[in-house]
Amino acid sequence: MDEEEDPIVEEMPVFLSKTLHDSLYLFQYPTKTELPNHDESVVINCCVKPFTQEVKVDFALNTESKHYDRFKGEQFAVAADGKNTFGALPSKGSERPTYKRGIMDKQAFTSTRSLTDISKYIVGIYADKEMHLSPLTSIVQLRPALSHFDKEDKRKKAEQKAQNDDVDDDEVLQQVTVKFARDKGAASKKTKEERGTYDSFVQRIVDEPWCETLWHARTSAAVELERQKLYATNHQSNLSLTLSSGDYLQKLLPYNENVQKVDESSVLPVYNKAMLKTMPLLDQLRILLKDARMLSFGDVLQILMEQVDPHVTPDKVLALLPQVGILLNGNWVPKSEVVFPEKMLSHANGVTAEQMIRARDYILYRFSRTSCLHRTQVMAATQLPPAETFDVLRTVAKVNTTKRWELLLPPDKEFEQKHPELVQRQELHWRASEQHYNEMDWAKETKRVRKRSTRKSESQSSTAMPPPATTTPAEA
Repeated sequence: MDEEEDPIVEEMPVFLSKTLHDSLYLFQYPTKTELPNHDESVVINCCVKPFTQEVKVDFALNTESKHYDRFKGEQFAVAADGKNTFGALPSKGSERPTYKRGIMDKQAFTSTRSLTDISKYIVGIYADKEMHLSPLTSIVQLRPALSHFDKEDKRKKAEQKAQNDDVDDDEVLQQVTVKFARDKGAASKKTKEERGTYDSFVQRIVDEPWCETLWHARTSAAVELERQKLYATNHQSNLSLTLSSGDYLQKLLPYNENVQKVDESSVLPVYNKAMLKTMPLLDQLRILLKDARMLSFGDVLQILMEQVDPHVTPDKVLALLPQVGILLNGNWVPKSEVVFPEKMLSHANGVTAEQMIRARDYILYRFSRTSCLHRTQVMAATQLPPAETFDVLRTVAKVNTTKRWELLLPPDKEFEQKHPELVQRQELHWRASEQHYNEMDWAKETKRVRKRSTRKSESQSSTAMPPPATTTPAEA
C-alpha cells in the first residue's frame, strides 16, 4: 500500500511516569451503567488491604429521597444488628453494628481482582500534544456487598444456639471408641506441611486488617495534586529513539528460541478496502462471501457499490456469483473450496481440507431440504470430530433457542421469484448429488444397526437390511 493512501496524521512524544507505580488502582463497577455513576456520591468510609489489594467503600444512601423505602431500610438494619441500637454504644468485645443510625443508610462495595497479571495494562493522559503513560498496581471490580444478610443468618444461628443451651436436658451417656492413628511416613508429613502452608496463607489473607483511608472528591485540591503525578516530569530524550528500526524492534521484541514458528501457508490473509479496489470483481466476490459467510444479493450489491465500485452493475455481479458462491434458499454462501482452501488443515485435529469440504457440502445439501440440523446428526454422517463439526456448521449456520442449527439468514423468496433459472440450476446440482448424500446417511444408519447386532446371535445379525440397489434402465 502506498504511503499516500495511509498518511501519518500526527506524531506525538510518549512519556512514562512511575510516580504512582505502586499505588495506582483502576476501579471497575460491573453493576453500574454510565448514567448512575458515583461521581457525585458521598463516601462514608473507605478501607484497603495493601497485601491482598482489596478495597471496601461505603457509599451513602439518601434516606430522605422519595424513592427510598424507610420502613424496609429499618427492617434491614434490625435484621443485621438485632434490636434497634440507634444511639447505644456497643459493648466491649462485641461486633460493631452495621448501621449505627438504626436504618440502612449506606451501600457497601467490596472488590475482587479481575486480573492477576496487569503488566500489560497502563493508563494514559493526552495533554498538550503529549502522551503520558502510568503503570497500574491493580485492577479491581467493585460489587455491592450484601453483608447484612450474612449477619442476619449469623445472628439467628447464635440466638438459636443460646436458646438450646438454656434448655436443661438430661445427659446421655454414650460409648466412646478410641483409635490411635499410625504414622504414614514422610509422604503424609509432606502433605500436611503443604496443606498447612496453604491454610496459613489463606488465614493470613483473612486476618489482614483493614486500613482506613481518606476518600477525596474528584474536584478537590488533593485529587488534583495526585492527578499531576500522572504526568512525567523528566522529558529528557530517550536513547531508544536514536536506534535503527531493526535494533529498536529487536530491543522491543527480543528473540525467543522457545517460541514456535508459524507456518505462513496456514495464516489467512487480511484484506482492506484499498486492496479490494485493486482486485477483479470475481476476487472481490470471493472475499466478501468468505468473510460474511452468508449474504443476500441485495447486500452484496450494496457493499460493492458503496465501498468498492459505485459503477458495478447487477447483471455483471449476478453472472460471476455462481463461480464462487452457492445459492441457498435465496441467499448466497461461499463454495466449500473457498472456505477451506487446498492443503489447509483444521486447527483442532488436523483434518484435511478435502474432508472439511465433503462435510460442508453435505450440510449445504441438508439445509436445502430442511430448516434445522442437529450437530450429532452431522457428526454421524460426516465422521468429523466435534470441534471440526462445529467449525463447519458455523460457516453457514447458528444455534437457535431449541439447541438446533439454523441458517444465518432467513430465506429470500423475492430473489427466488425474480431469478427462477438460478434456482432451477442449483436444484439440478442438488439432485445430481442427492444419491451420494443419501448414501452418507445410509452408512450412518448401517453403522448403528451393526453396533446393536454384536449383542445378538450371528443368525440375527444376518437380517440387517442391505444398501438400496441402484435401478438401471435395463432392469426397469
